[in-house]
Amino acid sequence: MVKIAVSSQTPHGLEAITDMRFGRCPFYTIVEVDGKNIKNVKSVENPSINAFGGAGIQAAQFMANQGVKVVIAGNYGPNAFSALGNLGIEIYTGPTGVTVKEAVEQYLSGNLTRIAGATGPSHMGMGQGMGMGRGMGMGRGMGMGRGMGMGRGMGMGRGVGVSVSPVAEGARYCPYCGAQTAPDARFCSQCGKPLE
Repeated sequence: MVKIAVSSQTPHGLEAITDMRFGRCPFYTIVEVDGKNIKNVKSVENPSINAFGGAGIQAAQFMANQGVKVVIAGNYGPNAFSALGNLGIEIYTGPTGVTVKEAVEQYLSGNLTRIAGATGPSHMGMGQGMGMGRGMGMGRGMGMGRGMGMGRGMGMGRGVGVSVSPVAEGARYCPYCGAQTAPDARFCSQCGKPLE
């Protein structure tokens, strides 16, 4: 049995529409397959969709906690890609705007591409101002935009970078800045905020 997580726009199981984003998609549809047969399906809310930073890293850890071995999304930022790889999760780029069932069937038939590097910019979904990001809100870019926002930046975006180090066993992530912390840490070593 293998668990596959597909970035989704809605919580409608196999009929949910796939989402382009990995770290900031609204939902994940987790599909358990045995060989080429779908056995179980569940939809879960993405707990890191509104994270200030480190959404991709937090989403990767969430996938590992769910027992997921394969992820399918349209784009992965560099931090998400690195974290997923460190957790031993296979990363595939899939079609957006189709049903989860169609995406899973394409994976099972060998028609999806396993990727070897990030496919999107850092902080995709958090863009504001003249940036490369696709805004979650109204956006202040120069065009119609994509994703959940109305604006798509045209120039020099700004974002808070989060470095990714190999994931330590039992590691936790700061909910404020996304930094990896020791399992027993009470305060974040990056931003100093309390972890509990």
